[in-house]
Amino acid sequence: MLYGREDEQAVIDRLLSGARDGRSGVLVLRGEAGIGKTALLEYAAERAADARVLRATGVEYESGMPYAGLHMMLGRHLDGLGALPDPQARALRAALGMGGEGGDRFLVGLAVLTLLADLAEERPLVVLVDDAQWLDGPSAEALLFAGRRLGAERIAVLLAAREPGDFRAAGLPELRLAGLGADAAARLLAARAPELPRHVHHEVLTEAMGNPLALLEFPGTAGGSSAYERIRRSFGVQLAALPEPSRLFVLLVAADDLGDVGVVADAAARLGASVADLEPAERAGLLRTTAEGRIEVRHPLIRSAAYGDEPLRRRLEAHRALAAAYGERADGCHRAFHLARSVTGPDEEVARVLEDAAETERSAGGFASVAAMYETAADLSPDRAERGRRLAAAARAAADAGLAERAVELAARAEPDLADPVARASLTLIRATLADEQDRTKEAYRLFADTAADVAGTDPMTAGYLFFQAASAAANAGDFAAVQGIAERGAGLPNGHHLAALARVFPGQNPLGESGSADGVAALRELIDGMTHCFGARDRVRAGMWHLLIGDVAGAEEHAALLERRFRDEGAIGLLPAVLMLRSRTLVFLGRHREALTAATEGLRIAEDTGRHRIRVYLETVLAQLAAIEGDEARCAELTAEALARGVPPSDVHAAAARSLLDLGLGRHEEALRRLADVVAGPHRQGSIASLPDLVEAAVRSGRPDDGRDAAAWYAEWAAQVRQPWAEAVALRCEALLGPDERAEETYTRALDLHRDSKIPFERARTELLYGEWLRRARRRNDARAVLHAALERFERLGAAPWAERARTELRAAGESLAAGPAPDDLAARLTPQELQVVRMAATGMSNREIGAQLFLSPRTVGYHLYKAYPKLGVASRGELARLPLG
Repeated sequence: MLYGREDEQAVIDRLLSGARDGRSGVLVLRGEAGIGKTALLEYAAERAADARVLRATGVEYESGMPYAGLHMMLGRHLDGLGALPDPQARALRAALGMGGEGGDRFLVGLAVLTLLADLAEERPLVVLVDDAQWLDGPSAEALLFAGRRLGAERIAVLLAAREPGDFRAAGLPELRLAGLGADAAARLLAARAPELPRHVHHEVLTEAMGNPLALLEFPGTAGGSSAYERIRRSFGVQLAALPEPSRLFVLLVAADDLGDVGVVADAAARLGASVADLEPAERAGLLRTTAEGRIEVRHPLIRSAAYGDEPLRRRLEAHRALAAAYGERADGCHRAFHLARSVTGPDEEVARVLEDAAETERSAGGFASVAAMYETAADLSPDRAERGRRLAAAARAAADAGLAERAVELAARAEPDLADPVARASLTLIRATLADEQDRTKEAYRLFADTAADVAGTDPMTAGYLFFQAASAAANAGDFAAVQGIAERGAGLPNGHHLAALARVFPGQNPLGESGSADGVAALRELIDGMTHCFGARDRVRAGMWHLLIGDVAGAEEHAALLERRFRDEGAIGLLPAVLMLRSRTLVFLGRHREALTAATEGLRIAEDTGRHRIRVYLETVLAQLAAIEGDEARCAELTAEALARGVPPSDVHAAAARSLLDLGLGRHEEALRRLADVVAGPHRQGSIASLPDLVEAAVRSGRPDDGRDAAAWYAEWAAQVRQPWAEAVALRCEALLGPDERAEETYTRALDLHRDSKIPFERARTELLYGEWLRRARRRNDARAVLHAALERFERLGAAPWAERARTELRAAGESLAAGPAPDDLAARLTPQELQVVRMAATGMSNREIGAQLFLSPRTVGYHLYKAYPKLGVASRGELARLPLG
């Protein structure tokens, strides 16, 4: 019976009830040691008698063993791996040391999600994790990733942990446990020790401060220390009362992470104990056997006492015995880990065993495990050079695992012990890449360039690649002079022609030069081709962004779509945010706003899940542009706030552009002009070309046309060089706005002719609107109405509310009686972005499982989205979806 925890029990009951009804949920229980987290987990297990229960416990002494937590939780259910999508199955097998090739580390989390969802198909599933703050990092990351993506899988997850600094679970609901109230504490103590003298009863209540375990474990004992220490000491007393062989069994269980009875019994036999010696510890309530057949301590503080109170000699013996037991089972990872725990100082033989185990893990793709084992091997290396080499290997493995900050820390530790400049360069690449991803672009390009210079004489290929990365980072930072200098330093090296091309793109202080030179455009085309064929996946995403710099929106969309399909097929979820960033921006240009919203929303969610903060901010600016077009002022302001506050290009430029477009649509022309003039005059102008026509229109409408002439000239030169019909049409629109009135009609009609050959509907509608306004002012009302109706229809189809209202206002001024009409019936607009994704895939005949693998959702959640979408679309079954016009 739990005293004083009625509210907490009610929260858990609601979580379990939701899981039974197909509403998955996660709850993090927070509180100090002994406060009742474990008791609430036990309560949840009792209340989940109708469910399958999976359990794991973080082990303080094994928190460095990658995926130990997943081993513990999933070990008896891995027969279900064969049903997972292939990329997920390979990733989880590699993570658990079962062979196969690894992949994107977030695939492990997705595999965990899918496997849990499969286990929940038969009956509800409850996952209970105690001492989550001691879970190994990769297991914690996988569980949290899966937890954030739970939907309709009939799964409840409870994670018990101490303070947030020990276990961060951003985005998940938490319940903090305080001490019991006075009445509940008194009732618990009275039930525990009814014969306690009154003065002792009062003393224990005072000193326990509402900590339930303190009330249970030390009534009547002396004070003078913290509740934690007194509870631990109480367990120490109970352990000391056991026969020595039984105490040995508890020590072995405390020292291990899997709780495999066979392994523990084997290790105990090597130290002179037998399975019969388990019984006294079980009778004392210190050990128990789980439903899955594991043996574990009853409470985490028992583990702390059982391990920490034993002499060092006994702990070392226990680890040696466990290493031998795992060796018999050909489990090289656990053998190596326990061997490392069995020595007290540098030991080259053990370091080599760890390195061998790491290389076995590498062949299976378990990079987090590789990093941990190489780091431990380095710590045990007597030779400084070997220490540096192993730390460098750990850093590279951590980078391969996506553990960027850990990789940087390991690289910094390795560098002083490395004499080889090429080896140091590979570590600098890790540090510089992280700096670039964290928007410290100036630091990044200096690191890249300086390291490239160090290795140019010994490894020209590496030097050429590093110089190219340096120049790209300098361009991102808006330091175009640095781009030129870096290109000069890297001339003659491999990739030197790419460097020279990049320098031609940024010859002055404006993207594409002072006037969008033909050479700059040609250089971009050369770079795009080189990126497509010669570089890695991230560089190919960059090539897609360069398609936009030359106005090739269709090429950028095709490029992004191909990369998206590839990354989804490979399960490369860590790469998806960047390509969805590119694809969503191109879809906005193409007027496919629902698709853009869907792509950007998914990209934003994955970026948050995977810690891609820079891309997250960029994706927010894409959504801000959509909000600006739709006239949603509050949403636009919310989505641009962080980018503008950070002031890091190109996101800050895109954020300013979105706000300016909003101002322009709402008739705040002076504000739009001021903001855009600041962008064009500022140090970071990348991405501003697309907003130059907005500046021109804002200047004209503010009665200051001369303020827009330079921008119009720059844009016209760029459009002439890129030779994209839509861009040339927009350049003509700017010319018509600024030019003499007698030439306006000819210029507008030429622009509209070019628009008809392009697929950029928002820009076409804006040209039609401005031409219609000109025609009305010229008192040609019938001609004006025809053009304005075309603009209105396009604006309404795009959901561009303020622009549609401007078109209506002009139509009324042209003599047409026009009320605000109903929005066109858009089936896709009835659905949420994720429902739309699911429905479109289902309409092609894909199964729920296939859709789930593509969208990184469980099949049941896919089914839930379809169930919600059917009534919105007026259909009753999957077979009817194919005939619907969903865009």
